[in-house]
Amino acid sequence: MTAVPATTPATDTDLARLHDAVEIARRSRAAGNHPFGALLTGPDGEILLEAENTVTTERNATGHAETNLVRLSTEKYDADFLRTCTLYTSTEPCAMCSGAIYWGNIGRVVYALGEDELLALTGANEENPTMSLPCREVFEAGQRDLPVVGPIDLPEAREIHTGFWN
Repeated sequence: MTAVPATTPATDTDLARLHDAVEIARRSRAAGNHPFGALLTGPDGEILLEAENTVTTERNATGHAETNLVRLSTEKYDADFLRTCTLYTSTEPCAMCSGAIYWGNIGRVVYALGEDELLALTGANEENPTMSLPCREVFEAGQRDLPVVGPIDLPEAREIHTGFWN
């Protein structure tokens, strides 16, 4: 299994959708949840679904933006179609979300803030026990290729976390 290296350039569409994902993260934070957001696009780049983090408001540790999005996606679309889709997320998917993305048959992942950068921002905050396990490693353990583009340097992806974790 080979993931697309981090040096793969993001397209203009990728950048636009990452900005959208950060706006979703902003809404999540405003709703009282952790500042993470994700969206799914079809093969033509059209936004199909959006999801916020709901860990706090739903009192559910699995309510990450990406797992919420995968749940919505698999309810609405079949696996063959999902393999043509891209999941955009404000922050690199954690190990749990990466597993959901893989088993949800999502075809491609693009993210802004890296998990290592998130750890630097959150420190040892017990609300975000960040794992040092890049999503690429999770995907590479699978039986199908899942291209990954990221991290993408997007200042607002870092700024959305400012003051939240302390």
